[in-house]
Amino acid sequence: MRGSLALSRRYSFRDRLVVITGASRGLGLLMARRLADEGAYLVLCARDAEELAVVEEELNDRAPFVATYVCDLADPDDIAKFFERIRREIGSVDVLINNAGIMEVGPAETMTIEDYQEAMAVHFWAPLLCIEHVLPDMRRRGEGRIVNISSIGGEIGVPHLVPYCASKFALNGLSQGLRPELANQGIYVTTVCPGLMRTGSPRNAFFKGQHRAEFAWFSITGSLPGVSMNADRAARQIINACRHGRAKITLSIPAKLAITVNTIAPELTANLNALVAWLMPRGKGRAAHEGFNSKSAFSPSILTALNERAAEKNNEMLQEAQQVT
Repeated sequence: MRGSLALSRRYSFRDRLVVITGASRGLGLLMARRLADEGAYLVLCARDAEELAVVEEELNDRAPFVATYVCDLADPDDIAKFFERIRREIGSVDVLINNAGIMEVGPAETMTIEDYQEAMAVHFWAPLLCIEHVLPDMRRRGEGRIVNISSIGGEIGVPHLVPYCASKFALNGLSQGLRPELANQGIYVTTVCPGLMRTGSPRNAFFKGQHRAEFAWFSITGSLPGVSMNADRAARQIINACRHGRAKITLSIPAKLAITVNTIAPELTANLNALVAWLMPRGKGRAAHEGFNSKSAFSPSILTALNERAAEKNNEMLQEAQQVT
């Protein structure tokens, strides 16, 4: 039954207009590459014009159409202008992939109210506003696809990632709540909960407290085979989930296992997380430092080699290069 339903919903991306937020590097770029190879018309946005220029040049050789726009997704006015330009200059959106994200790592005591507000702006309000902008045309056509990239952090609260987790929990609720209502209108919403992925993104995350130690544990954990997932494989699974209109996918066996354990034995998960928090670096500094400004003898090193390799492939190095020059 499940297979026949998925087959009946199978969706071709050829000649479809696909919007991907946060597409200038990492997972967003990997999904854009795959969709380009399937003949999709791509509209990509991010905050950095130079990163977008690099991506546009690459994808012009793969996709039938590529347009890039600078957009600050924490600004509702910027979002409105972005979608107005798409409608005026290109056409109506067939597929929306809400991928953009920010990450600040550090003890809860180092986080400010502004950190929570920014996380909510990017991870909750921006996806909601983007959805509101594309829904009228999708409803008129009676079809559409929306993908919301959440996280295992939207299923389980993780120490030293409290603003991130709080906002991803909100996105999970939004995404899963919209699914049944929009499905009746031919619009399928897919919630994606990845575990750790080797995208190369730690160098562009922000770290507080003992920022070098925070960067070390975060980048090392995100590089370990068996713990972290190959990001290109994750991108393939996300695109396939969108193609078949799946309700939700959780990426990586460790993520699935962690969610299962938390569901069955939440007290055990809480106690294990408390132990992890006790082992983590301590520090009270509220200044945020980029990952590439938080290097140490431990990171980058042989322990982070897989993530460093991914950073080179996925356009994660440009901001560091810009700062050097």
